[in-house]
Amino acid sequence: MRQFMWKEAVAPAKWLGLAAALALCGCSTINGYLEPVPTFEGAPGTTHVEMVVATTRTRSENPALLFGGGRAAEPAFADMIVSIPPDANRTIGQVQWPKQLPGNPETDFVTLKADVINKDQAIGAFDRLLRESNKSEAMVYVHGFNERYENTVYGFAQILHDSGALGEVAPVLFTWPSKGNVFAYGYDRESANYSRDALERLLQYLVKEPKVKKITILAHSMGNWVTLEALRQMAIRDKRIDPKIALVLLADPDVDVDVSREQIAAMGPNRPHIALFVSEDDRALAASKQLWGAPRLGAINPDIEPYKSMLERENITVINLTAFPSHDSFNHGKFAEDPKVVELIGRSLANGQALTNSQVGFGEKIMETTASAATSVGHAAGLAISAPVAIVDPDTREHLGDQVDELTDSVAHIGPQKEP
Repeated sequence: MRQFMWKEAVAPAKWLGLAAALALCGCSTINGYLEPVPTFEGAPGTTHVEMVVATTRTRSENPALLFGGGRAAEPAFADMIVSIPPDANRTIGQVQWPKQLPGNPETDFVTLKADVINKDQAIGAFDRLLRESNKSEAMVYVHGFNERYENTVYGFAQILHDSGALGEVAPVLFTWPSKGNVFAYGYDRESANYSRDALERLLQYLVKEPKVKKITILAHSMGNWVTLEALRQMAIRDKRIDPKIALVLLADPDVDVDVSREQIAAMGPNRPHIALFVSEDDRALAASKQLWGAPRLGAINPDIEPYKSMLERENITVINLTAFPSHDSFNHGKFAEDPKVVELIGRSLANGQALTNSQVGFGEKIMETTASAATSVGHAAGLAISAPVAIVDPDTREHLGDQVDELTDSVAHIGPQKEP
């Protein structure tokens, strides 16, 4: 989703290539993004995004950082408000980081509120956001590897705004202890393990809250590991996953394919609807495959065996983003970069629908497309939906109109790739 800049002198070439490809976030050389700044009256068109945060990170001594990368004995909570600049001043799908502090709300993401609160206050803030939303739905975001706290907050704010989900759901960020350091992959992986019980407890609270009618989980990269583990534990402990957890979006999962199959199977037959975002050209997951010695779920070719049969058997919707461009040279995080992909996520939430599963017969189109980022990056690419599943429900197709049909022929030459 975000880029990481490297100087070649920091590591030997072989390790440098692996480590750079595993880098997911754009950690800056300046700190203090979370120091609240007053709004500028002369900045019309800004959008304010509020979220409740649950975290297993330790508190930072620096109030401008709020939370660090250490592992806390007990979860902590925060109430965050982020200001997003007018759409005319930004690129959809990206976070506009301030080049200096304080940031300018006209052009930058800036923090308006950063309050560490207790559990009861967090429940109160969540109840308020739930009342203010159009539907009684919660959306939980679980981030990936190499993410500092401010990256998780700003990244989730960007997704909520650009997807159109803002105002439709009550946003909850679950952030686990990442060092925010490309060389701390092992530490981050163990931190994800450390946090699975806390995520399960958060989901249990949301399930038991009578005002919550539906829960959607969006996980990215290594965050898919802690998400699948928490859901697996819940299914084992409760003999099922509560039907309120209706939709799980697995974006670029850095999870062993075989392990993920067992995690999903352990959830039982009445599991949530699962939508999987994959990109076969994901260089970060290619590096992870090299590190672990096994294919990662987020980089498989869903049209070849044994993956095709597995996905069909488990009734998993696949959104193949291989043909999409990326601002990130590692092609990791395309789901949040392309405005039309993000819009499809937002529309499914806004319409109260899961990402639909529809059988596609022989001779019928199996590739549905959107206009991609043609207006913003000058590239028309396809959203390839692996047979026999489709992302484009009737309402979305009607909304996109002729753009879907017009672009289908232009990308129809893109065929399945072989698994390396």
